[in-house]
Amino acid sequence: MLDLRYKTILAVALPMMVSGFIQSIVLLTDASFIARYSTEAFDAVGNGGLLYVTMYMTLLGMGDGAQIIIARRIGEERSDAIGRIFGTSLLTHFLLAIILFAVLYWIMPGAVLGYSKNQEIAGLQGEYVQIRSFALFFAMITISIQALFLAKGKTWVVLMASIITALSNVVLDYGMIFGELGFPEMGLKGAAWASTIADGMGMLFLVIYLIFSEERRIYKLFEYFSFNFKSMIELLKVGSPLMLQGFSALATWTLFFTWLEQKGQFDLTVSQNIRSIYFLAFVPIWGFAGTTKTYISQYIGAKEFDKIPIIQRKIQIMTVIVLLVTFHGALFYPEAMIRMINPEEIYVQKSAEILRLITLSILVFGFSSVYFQTIHGSGNTLHSMTIEFTCVFIYSCSSYLFIKIWNLDVFWIWTVEYIYFTLLGVFSLLYLHFYNWKKKIV
Repeated sequence: MLDLRYKTILAVALPMMVSGFIQSIVLLTDASFIARYSTEAFDAVGNGGLLYVTMYMTLLGMGDGAQIIIARRIGEERSDAIGRIFGTSLLTHFLLAIILFAVLYWIMPGAVLGYSKNQEIAGLQGEYVQIRSFALFFAMITISIQALFLAKGKTWVVLMASIITALSNVVLDYGMIFGELGFPEMGLKGAAWASTIADGMGMLFLVIYLIFSEERRIYKLFEYFSFNFKSMIELLKVGSPLMLQGFSALATWTLFFTWLEQKGQFDLTVSQNIRSIYFLAFVPIWGFAGTTKTYISQYIGAKEFDKIPIIQRKIQIMTVIVLLVTFHGALFYPEAMIRMINPEEIYVQKSAEILRLITLSILVFGFSSVYFQTIHGSGNTLHSMTIEFTCVFIYSCSSYLFIKIWNLDVFWIWTVEYIYFTLLGVFSLLYLHFYNWKKKIV
């Protein structure tokens, strides 16, 4: 079981943060390349990317459920159950990926044309999501394998897969968007194919590593590999609320950007600049979020409840410190960060003003996230889903008022982030204080 030294916590979180950082650099590179190709393609890739990530987060929610259960079994020293959980997780992800693919490939392109104000951007967005939808079949395998290694605390494997994906994506992006390195010029379609092929290469690395790993031997993964109905029910009880949370959170953000598109292209492009950089801020938060789930689940499994406040405090301190180091540019030189993404001067000043505005909200999120992830790690995912849905509902109502009713300037519209992050922390704290959440059996 993992110990509580700062060094160990960082050793678990750092590969996930580096992995997240690499993915953020990929997003920044994607945005930078496509912005230099055309503004319409930039906006289409931004909104289309949100649609894909919404579906991806649905898969990831089920993967988080598998991670929590596997980490609990490790804490309970029930290694014989891990192979069964892994097999069930993979097959459940496959069924889910088929459904999500059908929605993204056949339904969403027509739906986007129906609700969008700018039909040119909508058409490009439909082309993008149809190509990206194939990556869901790579993601289902990647997420299932990642869940095993994250539960074990072996996060460097996930890091290596991210490096392979990122390097592949950057090279393929450059070649396929602009027609370099022997590729034809494909523009937006090139960006979509580059990301999809890169996802497949990252998945291939994880499959090969798993086959030769000690985990395959220790947990007898292939010997116990099966679809077990009891394990599926167990996974759905923990994972389905996380799946719905991931879907609702990203779907709400997709709705937010859809309303901005309907408001006008200037507001949309400015906000896409912010979105591209925003993911850089999430790097340490998501890295420590995965760490929190693993630690909490292992220590509850070992019945060491008195260590939980220590885990929370240490992870919060480290999250805030890393955020200050990695995201200080949003406060001190936001114009330079924006120009890396989109050099069009008409968008720089407003984007920089918003980036400064939301800096504190990221720190609030970093602090609040640890409490929210504690609920996840305890297995009380139905309750965390209730908290998420409540926050998302209030966020959506606020966004609708700001954009559609009051028609606020895009600068003030982005203050809605403070509402969501603050409520998430407050509701999570209240839950942990008043509810007997440590007794959940998973």
